Amino acid sequence: MKGEKGRSVEEKYTQWKSLVPVLYDWLANHNLVWPSLSCRWGPQLEQATYKTRQRLYLSEQTDGSVPNTLVIANCEVVKHRVAAAEHISQFNEEARSPFVKKYKTIIHPGEVNRIRELPQNSKIVATHTDSPDVLIWDVEAQPNRHAVLGAADSRPDLILTGHQENAEFALAMCPTEPFVLSGGKDKSVVLWSIQDHISTLAKEQGPTKSPGSTSTSTKHASKGGGGNDNHVEGPSVEARGIYQGHEDTVEDVQFCPSSAQEFCSVGDDSCLILWDARAGSTPAIKVEKAHNADIHCVDWNRHDVNLILTGSADNTIHMFDRRNLSSGSPVHKFVGHSAAVLCVQWSPDKSSVFGSSAEDGILNIWDHEKIGKRQDTTGLKAPNAPPGLFFQHAGHRDKVVDFHWNTSDPWTIVSVSDDCESTNGGGTLQIWRMIDLIYRPVDEALAELDKFKPHILGCEQN
Repeated sequence: MKGEKGRSVEEKYTQWKSLVPVLYDWLANHNLVWPSLSCRWGPQLEQATYKTRQRLYLSEQTDGSVPNTLVIANCEVVKHRVAAAEHISQFNEEARSPFVKKYKTIIHPGEVNRIRELPQNSKIVATHTDSPDVLIWDVEAQPNRHAVLGAADSRPDLILTGHQENAEFALAMCPTEPFVLSGGKDKSVVLWSIQDHISTLAKEQGPTKSPGSTSTSTKHASKGGGGNDNHVEGPSVEARGIYQGHEDTVEDVQFCPSSAQEFCSVGDDSCLILWDARAGSTPAIKVEKAHNADIHCVDWNRHDVNLILTGSADNTIHMFDRRNLSSGSPVHKFVGHSAAVLCVQWSPDKSSVFGSSAEDGILNIWDHEKIGKRQDTTGLKAPNAPPGLFFQHAGHRDKVVDFHWNTSDPWTIVSVSDDCESTNGGGTLQIWRMIDLIYRPVDEALAELDKFKPHILGCEQN
Protein backbone atom coordinates (compact mmCIF):
# COMPACT_ATOMS: atom_id res chain seq x y z
CA MET A 1 0.00 0.00 0.00
CA LYS A 2 2.83 2.37 0.81
CA GLY A 3 4.19 1.95 -2.70
CA GLU A 4 0.79 2.78 -4.18
CA LYS A 5 0.52 5.83 -1.97
CA GLY A 6 4.03 6.88 -2.99
CA ARG A 7 3.17 6.57 -6.69
CA SER A 8 0.00 8.54 -6.13
CA VAL A 9 1.94 11.39 -4.51
CA GLU A 10 4.48 11.36 -7.36
CA GLU A 11 1.74 11.32 -9.98
CA LYS A 12 -0.01 14.26 -8.36
CA TYR A 13 3.29 16.11 -8.13
CA THR A 14 4.14 15.46 -11.78
CA GLN A 15 0.72 16.73 -12.80
CA TRP A 16 1.17 19.83 -10.62
CA LYS A 17 4.60 20.59 -12.08
CA SER A 18 3.23 20.42 -15.63
CA LEU A 19 0.69 23.12 -14.69
CA VAL A 20 3.17 25.50 -13.02
CA PRO A 21 3.57 27.78 -16.09
CA VAL A 22 -0.21 28.19 -16.26
CA LEU A 23 -1.07 28.60 -12.57
CA TYR A 24 1.86 30.62 -11.18
CA ASP A 25 3.21 34.09 -11.75
CA TRP A 26 6.43 33.07 -9.98
CA LEU A 27 7.81 30.08 -8.09
CA ALA A 28 11.16 29.28 -6.46
CA ASN A 29 11.98 25.79 -5.16
CA HIS A 30 14.73 25.47 -2.53
CA ASN A 31 15.93 22.09 -1.28
CA LEU A 32 16.79 21.95 2.44
CA VAL A 33 19.41 19.53 3.73
CA TRP A 34 17.74 19.59 7.16
CA PRO A 35 14.00 20.06 7.75
CA SER A 36 12.71 23.44 8.92
CA LEU A 37 9.56 23.40 11.06
CA SER A 38 8.95 27.12 10.56
CA CYS A 39 9.37 29.79 7.88
CA ARG A 40 8.73 33.53 8.28
CA TRP A 41 9.25 36.71 6.29
CA GLY A 42 11.49 39.37 7.80
CA PRO A 43 11.93 43.00 6.76
CA GLN A 44 12.18 44.10 3.14
CA LEU A 45 15.73 45.31 2.46
CA GLU A 46 15.62 46.94 -0.96
CA GLN A 47 13.54 47.36 -4.10
CA ALA A 48 14.89 47.07 -7.63
CA THR A 49 13.14 47.30 -10.99
CA TYR A 50 12.27 43.64 -11.35
CA LYS A 51 12.70 42.22 -7.85
CA THR A 52 12.91 43.03 -4.15
CA ARG A 53 15.29 41.68 -1.52
CA GLN A 54 13.86 40.55 1.79
CA ARG A 55 14.93 38.65 4.89
CA LEU A 56 13.60 35.14 5.42
CA TYR A 57 13.77 33.23 8.72
CA LEU A 58 14.21 29.43 8.68
CA SER A 59 15.72 26.75 10.86
CA GLU A 60 17.74 23.58 10.55
CA GLN A 61 16.49 20.64 12.60
CA THR A 62 19.49 18.33 12.61
CA ASP A 63 20.21 14.80 13.79
CA GLY A 64 22.85 15.99 16.28
CA SER A 65 25.85 15.55 13.96
CA VAL A 66 25.86 19.36 13.63
CA PRO A 67 24.09 21.93 15.82
CA ASN A 68 20.49 23.00 15.37
CA THR A 69 20.33 26.48 13.88
CA LEU A 70 18.17 29.53 13.30
CA VAL A 71 18.92 30.69 9.74
CA ILE A 72 18.59 34.24 8.43
CA ALA A 73 18.46 34.18 4.64
CA ASN A 74 18.22 36.84 1.96
CA CYS A 75 15.49 36.18 -0.55
CA GLU A 76 15.10 37.80 -3.95
CA VAL A 77 11.37 38.12 -4.66
CA VAL A 78 10.64 38.55 -8.36
CA LYS A 79 7.96 41.17 -9.00
CA HIS A 80 4.57 40.53 -10.59
CA ARG A 81 4.51 39.63 -14.28
CA VAL A 82 8.29 39.56 -14.65
CA ALA A 83 9.20 35.84 -14.64
CA ALA A 84 8.90 33.93 -17.92
CA ALA A 85 6.42 31.05 -17.67
CA GLU A 86 8.82 28.51 -19.16
CA HIS A 87 11.52 29.38 -16.61
CA ILE A 88 9.55 29.01 -13.37
CA SER A 89 8.84 25.31 -13.97
CA GLN A 90 12.45 24.46 -14.84
CA PHE A 91 13.80 23.70 -11.40
CA ASN A 92 15.69 20.76 -9.94
CA GLU A 93 14.03 19.35 -6.80
CA GLU A 94 17.42 18.41 -5.34
CA ALA A 95 19.00 21.85 -5.83
CA ARG A 96 19.08 25.04 -3.85
CA SER A 97 17.35 28.04 -5.34
CA PRO A 98 19.46 30.96 -6.62
CA PHE A 99 16.79 33.24 -5.09
CA VAL A 100 17.57 32.11 -1.49
CA LYS A 101 21.00 32.80 0.04
CA LYS A 102 22.01 32.11 3.63
CA TYR A 103 23.02 35.39 5.29
CA LYS A 104 23.58 34.47 8.93
CA THR A 105 23.51 31.40 11.16
CA ILE A 106 22.59 31.42 14.86
CA ILE A 107 23.44 28.24 16.78
CA HIS A 108 20.18 27.53 18.56
CA PRO A 109 19.94 25.80 21.96
CA GLY A 110 17.88 22.82 20.79
CA GLU A 111 15.75 22.39 17.70
CA VAL A 112 13.65 25.33 16.50
CA ASN A 113 9.98 24.37 16.57
CA ARG A 114 8.49 27.78 15.88
CA ILE A 115 9.69 31.23 14.76
CA ARG A 116 7.65 34.41 15.14
CA GLU A 117 8.75 37.96 14.31
CA LEU A 118 7.75 41.13 16.20
CA PRO A 119 5.43 43.07 13.84
CA GLN A 120 6.70 46.47 15.02
CA ASN A 121 10.32 45.42 14.43
CA SER A 122 10.72 42.22 12.43
CA LYS A 123 14.46 42.08 13.24
CA ILE A 124 13.36 40.80 16.66
CA VAL A 125 12.21 37.17 16.62
CA ALA A 126 10.99 34.69 19.22
CA THR A 127 11.68 30.97 19.05
CA HIS A 128 10.26 27.88 20.73
CA THR A 129 12.33 24.78 21.39
CA ASP A 130 11.73 21.69 23.53
CA SER A 131 11.99 23.62 26.80
CA PRO A 132 9.74 25.76 29.02
CA ASP A 133 11.34 29.02 27.86
CA VAL A 134 10.77 31.37 24.95
CA LEU A 135 13.99 32.75 23.45
CA ILE A 136 14.20 36.26 21.98
CA TRP A 137 16.80 37.13 19.33
CA ASP A 138 17.90 40.38 17.76
CA VAL A 139 18.90 38.71 14.52
CA GLU A 140 20.80 41.71 13.13
CA ALA A 141 22.91 42.13 16.30
CA GLN A 142 23.62 38.42 16.78
CA PRO A 143 27.04 37.30 15.48
CA ASN A 144 27.21 34.98 12.49
CA ARG A 145 28.26 31.51 13.64
CA HIS A 146 29.81 28.48 11.98
CA ALA A 147 27.64 25.47 12.82
CA VAL A 148 30.09 22.68 13.54
CA LEU A 149 29.85 19.84 16.05
CA GLY A 150 30.84 21.02 19.52
CA ALA A 151 30.33 24.74 18.80
CA ALA A 152 28.86 26.65 21.72
CA ASP A 153 25.27 27.84 21.46
CA SER A 154 24.52 31.42 20.53
CA ARG A 155 23.36 33.49 23.49
CA PRO A 156 19.77 34.71 23.25
CA ASP A 157 19.16 38.42 23.82
CA LEU A 158 16.36 37.60 26.24
CA ILE A 159 14.79 34.53 27.89
CA LEU A 160 11.11 34.58 28.79
CA THR A 161 10.30 32.41 31.80
CA GLY A 162 6.99 31.31 33.27
CA HIS A 163 6.05 27.89 31.90
CA GLN A 164 6.35 24.95 34.28
CA GLU A 165 6.70 22.37 31.50
CA ASN A 166 7.94 22.37 27.90
CA ALA A 167 6.34 24.94 25.59
CA GLU A 168 7.08 23.72 22.10
CA PHE A 169 4.76 25.25 19.49
CA ALA A 170 2.20 27.82 20.65
CA LEU A 171 3.81 31.23 20.07
CA ALA A 172 2.59 34.67 18.96
CA MET A 173 3.81 38.28 18.84
CA CYS A 174 1.41 41.16 19.38
CA PRO A 175 0.76 43.54 16.44
CA THR A 176 0.11 46.58 18.68
CA GLU A 177 2.55 46.21 21.62
CA PRO A 178 5.89 44.39 22.18
CA PHE A 179 4.04 41.51 23.86
CA VAL A 180 4.74 37.77 23.49
CA LEU A 181 2.25 34.96 24.06
CA SER A 182 3.00 31.28 24.52
CA GLY A 183 1.27 28.00 25.36
CA GLY A 184 2.69 24.73 26.58
CA LYS A 185 2.36 21.25 28.03
CA ASP A 186 1.57 22.78 31.43
CA LYS A 187 -1.86 23.68 29.91
CA SER A 188 -1.09 27.37 30.50
CA VAL A 189 -1.10 30.46 28.30
CA VAL A 190 1.66 32.87 29.34
CA LEU A 191 2.00 36.58 28.49
CA TRP A 192 5.17 38.71 28.58
CA SER A 193 6.21 42.21 27.61
CA ILE A 194 9.66 42.63 26.04
CA GLN A 195 9.33 46.26 27.17
CA ASP A 196 9.69 45.09 30.80
CA HIS A 197 13.29 44.15 30.02
CA ILE A 198 14.03 47.31 28.03
CA SER A 199 12.60 49.48 30.82
CA THR A 200 14.75 47.69 33.40
CA LEU A 201 17.89 48.23 31.33
CA ALA A 202 17.14 51.91 30.83
CA LYS A 203 16.63 52.47 34.54
CA GLU A 204 19.34 50.36 36.06
CA GLN A 205 22.25 49.99 33.64
CA GLY A 206 24.86 52.54 32.78
CA PRO A 207 26.02 52.98 29.20
CA THR A 208 29.17 50.95 29.80
CA LYS A 209 27.35 47.89 31.12
CA SER A 210 26.55 44.97 28.91
CA PRO A 211 22.92 44.17 28.15
CA GLY A 212 23.76 40.65 29.28
CA SER A 213 22.38 41.15 32.77
CA THR A 214 19.23 42.64 34.21
CA SER A 215 17.71 43.20 37.60
CA THR A 216 15.27 40.42 36.84
CA SER A 217 18.02 37.79 36.74
CA THR A 218 20.43 36.02 34.46
CA LYS A 219 18.68 32.84 33.50
CA HIS A 220 20.25 29.44 33.03
CA ALA A 221 17.64 28.09 30.64
CA SER A 222 17.16 24.42 29.94
CA LYS A 223 18.06 23.36 26.42
CA GLY A 224 15.87 21.55 23.97
CA GLY A 225 16.71 18.18 22.46
CA GLY A 226 19.93 17.71 20.53
CA GLY A 227 23.25 19.45 21.13
CA ASN A 228 25.48 19.47 24.19
CA ASP A 229 24.30 19.62 27.80
CA ASN A 230 25.30 23.15 28.81
CA HIS A 231 22.55 25.56 29.85
CA VAL A 232 21.54 28.68 27.98
CA GLU A 233 22.43 31.92 29.69
CA GLY A 234 20.96 35.33 29.15
CA PRO A 235 18.89 38.11 30.70
CA SER A 236 15.40 36.96 31.60
CA VAL A 237 11.96 38.42 32.08
CA GLU A 238 9.15 36.93 34.14
CA ALA A 239 5.59 36.63 32.92
CA ARG A 240 3.05 39.44 33.16
CA GLY A 241 0.24 36.92 33.36
CA ILE A 242 -0.39 33.17 33.43
CA TYR A 243 -3.81 32.03 32.19
CA GLN A 244 -5.37 28.70 33.16
CA GLY A 245 -8.35 27.11 31.45
CA HIS A 246 -7.15 24.35 29.13
CA GLU A 247 -7.21 20.70 30.21
CA ASP A 248 -4.44 19.54 27.87
CA THR A 249 -1.42 20.89 25.94
CA VAL A 250 -1.92 24.34 24.40
CA GLU A 251 -1.02 23.98 20.70
CA ASP A 252 -1.41 27.54 19.37
CA VAL A 253 -2.13 31.10 20.52
CA GLN A 254 -2.98 34.37 18.79
CA PHE A 255 -3.46 38.01 19.76
CA CYS A 256 -6.53 39.99 18.83
CA PRO A 257 -5.21 42.31 16.05
CA SER A 258 -6.76 45.39 17.67
CA SER A 259 -6.00 44.77 21.35
CA ALA A 260 -2.91 43.65 23.25
CA GLN A 261 -5.14 42.64 26.17
CA GLU A 262 -7.25 40.13 24.23
CA PHE A 263 -6.01 36.84 22.83
CA CYS A 264 -7.12 33.30 22.07
CA SER A 265 -5.73 29.79 22.40
CA VAL A 266 -6.45 26.26 21.19
CA GLY A 267 -5.27 22.89 22.41
CA ASP A 268 -5.36 19.12 22.53
CA ASP A 269 -8.52 19.38 24.66
CA SER A 270 -10.37 20.48 21.46
CA CYS A 271 -11.18 23.82 23.10
CA LEU A 272 -11.02 27.36 21.72
CA ILE A 273 -10.61 29.90 24.53
CA LEU A 274 -10.78 33.69 24.37
CA TRP A 275 -9.00 35.63 27.09
CA ASP A 276 -9.12 39.23 28.31
CA ALA A 277 -6.13 40.15 30.47
CA ARG A 278 -8.10 43.05 32.00
CA ALA A 279 -10.68 40.63 33.39
CA GLY A 280 -8.30 38.24 35.17
CA SER A 281 -6.60 34.94 34.43
CA THR A 282 -9.64 32.78 33.72
CA PRO A 283 -11.31 32.33 30.30
CA ALA A 284 -13.54 35.12 28.99
CA ILE A 285 -15.25 32.65 26.63
CA LYS A 286 -14.64 28.93 26.23
CA VAL A 287 -15.86 26.82 23.31
CA GLU A 288 -15.67 23.31 24.75
CA LYS A 289 -15.84 21.19 21.60
CA ALA A 290 -14.65 23.47 18.83
CA HIS A 291 -13.51 20.37 16.85
CA ASN A 292 -13.74 16.59 17.14
CA ALA A 293 -9.99 16.19 17.73
CA ASP A 294 -6.87 18.08 18.84
CA ILE A 295 -6.74 21.65 17.54
CA HIS A 296 -3.34 22.48 16.07
CA CYS A 297 -3.65 26.09 14.94
CA VAL A 298 -5.59 29.34 15.25
CA ASP A 299 -5.57 32.75 13.54
CA TRP A 300 -7.47 35.99 14.11
CA ASN A 301 -8.59 38.14 11.17
CA ARG A 302 -6.82 41.51 11.13
CA HIS A 303 -9.44 43.08 8.83
CA ASP A 304 -12.51 41.70 10.63
CA VAL A 305 -11.71 41.09 14.29
CA ASN A 306 -14.90 39.06 14.76
CA LEU A 307 -13.57 36.16 12.69
CA ILE A 308 -11.28 33.45 14.08
CA LEU A 309 -10.00 30.35 12.24
CA THR A 310 -9.07 27.01 13.81
CA GLY A 311 -7.43 23.97 12.18
CA SER A 312 -7.58 20.48 13.62
CA ALA A 313 -6.44 16.86 13.52
CA ASP A 314 -10.01 16.13 12.33
CA ASN A 315 -8.81 17.48 8.90
CA THR A 316 -11.14 20.50 8.96
CA ILE A 317 -10.92 24.28 9.39
CA HIS A 318 -13.64 26.03 11.38
CA MET A 319 -14.47 29.72 11.16
CA PHE A 320 -15.93 31.22 14.35
CA ASP A 321 -17.61 34.57 14.91
CA ARG A 322 -16.68 35.82 18.36
CA ARG A 323 -20.06 37.58 18.66
CA ASN A 324 -21.68 34.16 18.58
CA LEU A 325 -19.27 31.89 20.45
CA SER A 326 -21.78 31.01 23.16
CA SER A 327 -23.53 28.74 20.65
CA GLY A 328 -20.33 26.70 20.33
CA SER A 329 -20.90 26.34 16.59
CA PRO A 330 -18.66 27.65 13.82
CA VAL A 331 -20.00 29.96 11.12
CA HIS A 332 -18.62 27.54 8.55
CA LYS A 333 -16.65 24.29 8.35
CA PHE A 334 -14.13 24.06 5.52
CA VAL A 335 -13.49 20.49 4.36
CA GLY A 336 -10.68 20.21 1.83
CA HIS A 337 -7.81 18.30 3.43
CA SER A 338 -7.33 14.55 3.77
CA ALA A 339 -5.08 14.76 6.85
CA ALA A 340 -4.51 16.88 9.96
CA VAL A 341 -4.46 20.65 9.43
CA LEU A 342 -1.20 22.11 10.77
CA CYS A 343 -1.39 25.83 9.94
CA VAL A 344 -4.12 28.39 9.14
CA GLN A 345 -3.50 32.02 8.28
CA TRP A 346 -5.62 34.90 7.04
CA SER A 347 -4.43 36.87 4.02
CA PRO A 348 -2.92 40.27 4.91
CA ASP A 349 -4.50 41.72 1.76
CA LYS A 350 -8.11 40.50 1.46
CA SER A 351 -10.32 40.08 4.52
CA SER A 352 -12.18 36.99 3.28
CA VAL A 353 -9.15 35.00 2.03
CA PHE A 354 -7.06 32.56 4.07
CA GLY A 355 -4.66 29.67 3.61
CA SER A 356 -4.47 26.25 5.28
CA SER A 357 -1.73 23.64 5.15
CA ALA A 358 -1.83 20.04 6.28
CA GLU A 359 -0.14 16.69 6.64
CA ASP A 360 -1.56 15.77 3.21
CA GLY A 361 1.12 17.98 1.59
CA ILE A 362 -1.43 20.49 0.25
CA LEU A 363 -1.68 24.22 0.90
CA ASN A 364 -5.24 25.38 0.16
CA ILE A 365 -6.30 28.97 -0.47
CA TRP A 366 -9.92 29.77 0.45
CA ASP A 367 -12.30 32.71 0.13
CA HIS A 368 -15.26 32.44 2.50
CA GLU A 369 -17.15 35.11 0.53
CA LYS A 370 -17.41 32.69 -2.39
CA ILE A 371 -19.51 30.26 -0.33
CA GLY A 372 -23.14 30.19 -1.43
CA LYS A 373 -22.54 32.44 -4.43
CA ARG A 374 -23.47 31.33 -7.94
CA GLN A 375 -21.17 28.76 -9.44
CA ASP A 376 -18.06 29.91 -11.25
CA THR A 377 -18.91 30.41 -14.92
CA THR A 378 -15.34 30.56 -16.22
CA GLY A 379 -14.87 26.81 -16.17
CA LEU A 380 -11.69 27.22 -14.09
CA LYS A 381 -13.16 25.82 -10.86
CA ALA A 382 -13.08 22.06 -10.40
CA PRO A 383 -16.63 20.67 -10.25
CA ASN A 384 -15.99 18.79 -6.98
CA ALA A 385 -14.13 21.61 -5.21
CA PRO A 386 -15.30 22.26 -1.64
CA PRO A 387 -17.20 25.54 -1.10
CA GLY A 388 -14.81 28.48 -0.76
CA LEU A 389 -11.72 26.69 -2.09
CA PHE A 390 -10.22 28.48 -5.08
CA PHE A 391 -6.55 27.40 -5.28
CA GLN A 392 -4.50 24.34 -4.29
CA HIS A 393 -0.73 24.52 -4.03
CA ALA A 394 0.45 20.93 -4.54
CA GLY A 395 4.19 21.57 -4.90
CA HIS A 396 5.14 19.79 -1.67
CA ARG A 397 5.32 16.01 -1.44
CA ASP A 398 5.13 15.73 2.33
CA LYS A 399 3.43 17.51 5.23
CA VAL A 400 3.40 21.32 4.91
CA VAL A 401 4.39 22.33 8.45
CA ASP A 402 4.33 26.11 8.04
CA PHE A 403 3.65 28.93 5.60
CA HIS A 404 3.57 32.72 5.73
CA TRP A 405 1.90 35.37 3.57
CA ASN A 406 4.24 38.21 2.66
CA THR A 407 2.81 41.50 3.97
CA SER A 408 5.21 43.44 1.69
CA ASP A 409 3.95 41.52 -1.37
CA PRO A 410 0.58 40.15 -0.23
CA TRP A 411 -0.05 37.31 -2.71
CA THR A 412 3.48 35.92 -2.34
CA ILE A 413 3.68 32.98 0.06
CA VAL A 414 6.60 31.05 1.55
CA SER A 415 5.83 27.45 2.53
CA VAL A 416 7.92 24.63 3.92
CA SER A 417 7.48 20.87 4.11
CA ASP A 418 9.18 18.33 6.34
CA ASP A 419 10.13 15.63 3.84
CA CYS A 420 11.42 13.01 6.29
CA GLU A 421 8.68 10.49 5.54
CA SER A 422 8.88 10.78 1.75
CA THR A 423 12.64 11.17 1.24
CA ASN A 424 14.16 10.07 4.58
CA GLY A 425 15.37 13.55 5.40
CA GLY A 426 15.49 17.20 4.51
CA GLY A 427 12.72 19.53 3.50
CA THR A 428 11.44 21.72 0.70
CA LEU A 429 11.04 25.48 0.87
CA GLN A 430 8.92 27.09 -1.84
CA ILE A 431 8.24 30.77 -2.49
CA TRP A 432 5.34 31.23 -4.85
CA ARG A 433 2.66 33.52 -6.19
CA MET A 434 -0.37 32.34 -8.13
CA ILE A 435 -1.17 34.11 -11.40
CA ASP A 436 -3.30 37.18 -10.66
CA LEU A 437 -6.08 36.14 -13.08
CA ILE A 438 -7.09 33.58 -10.44
CA TYR A 439 -7.79 36.00 -7.60
CA ARG A 440 -8.82 39.15 -9.44
CA PRO A 441 -12.54 39.85 -9.99
CA VAL A 442 -13.87 37.52 -12.72
CA ASP A 443 -15.11 40.28 -15.02
CA GLU A 444 -11.75 42.07 -14.76
CA ALA A 445 -9.82 38.87 -15.56
CA LEU A 446 -12.11 38.02 -18.49
CA ALA A 447 -11.76 41.54 -19.90
CA GLU A 448 -7.97 41.16 -19.91
CA LEU A 449 -8.13 37.72 -21.50
CA ASP A 450 -10.46 39.12 -24.15
CA LYS A 451 -7.64 41.39 -25.34
CA PHE A 452 -5.65 38.29 -26.30
CA LYS A 453 -8.53 36.66 -28.18
CA PRO A 454 -7.38 37.73 -31.67
CA HIS A 455 -3.87 36.48 -30.95
CA ILE A 456 -5.13 33.11 -29.68
CA LEU A 457 -7.46 32.69 -32.66
CA GLY A 458 -4.61 33.63 -35.01
CA CYS A 459 -2.41 30.95 -33.45
CA GLU A 460 -5.14 28.34 -33.97
CA GLN A 461 -5.47 29.24 -37.66
CA ASN A 462 -1.72 28.87 -38.15
